[in-house]
Amino acid sequence: MDTRQPLDGRAVAIMLVLCLLWAMQQIALKATAEDFSPVLQIALRSAVAAACVWLYMRRRGEQLDVSNGIWKPGMVIGLLFGLEYLLVGEGLRLTSAAHIVVFLYTAPIFAALGLHWKLPSERLAPLQWLGIGVAFVGIAVAFVVRDGSAPQSDLARVVLGDLLGLLGGLAWGATTVVIRATPLARLSASQTLMYQLLGAFALLLPSAFLLGQTTFKPTPFVLAEFAFQCFIVSFASFLVWFWLLRHYLASRLGVFSFLTPLFGVLLGAWLLGEQIEPSFVVGAGMVLAGIVLVSRRT
Repeated sequence: MDTRQPLDGRAVAIMLVLCLLWAMQQIALKATAEDFSPVLQIALRSAVAAACVWLYMRRRGEQLDVSNGIWKPGMVIGLLFGLEYLLVGEGLRLTSAAHIVVFLYTAPIFAALGLHWKLPSERLAPLQWLGIGVAFVGIAVAFVVRDGSAPQSDLARVVLGDLLGLLGGLAWGATTVVIRATPLARLSASQTLMYQLLGAFALLLPSAFLLGQTTFKPTPFVLAEFAFQCFIVSFASFLVWFWLLRHYLASRLGVFSFLTPLFGVLLGAWLLGEQIEPSFVVGAGMVLAGIVLVSRRT
């Protein structure tokens, strides 16, 4: 029998904090980009978070499962996770953090399409197909309708950055499909996270050097932000998320994750002074509405 509970006040409060933290990670990466290259920072935070997860697994007497070829899909999700953040890191150099967080959270759309193809139990209902259509129209609005007063070179940079954010969402969605459709589905959350963190470090560290993203100026603000990324975002927030999944209904928790891109837009405007175009607000609203429809179950 499933003993997970409906959401109570504690769960709601924790989810609101988690969504704020997940939105803040993009804002923080953008805020320190000139002093700490995003791709290098994500590579190093993945290594630190992997060490924390390893200590957590040792305390639980848990080892990373590499039996029966399960390491092969493990490597795939690690590379996909690394690719996702490589695209995010490059995108943050070109466009706003608000744009990145919204396009990154198109991942449920791509995951739903992939799972519809791979798993009979995940077939999409008509309402969910409607959500996918609404979301893709929203993406088109956000990309096509632009402020014509901006210089053409700046507009091209923003569009390229937005595209990288969208491709990051595609990589995240593909990660979900691989986890659900392979033996990785039976692994514990800590083991799955470990595969992702190790893959991200292995891909992103050499990528940072190849792309020339090696800037690191260890100011007090940069070091504090890096500690936030390592211990709060990449380690603690995911452990709390997994604890919530063990105690509360996942479908109810998932609805709250849609607050993350909304928080990202608001925090980007407030903390970084980012300009939010009306067309982007309309497109982002349609994307979020589509995601809500896709995530519903009949």
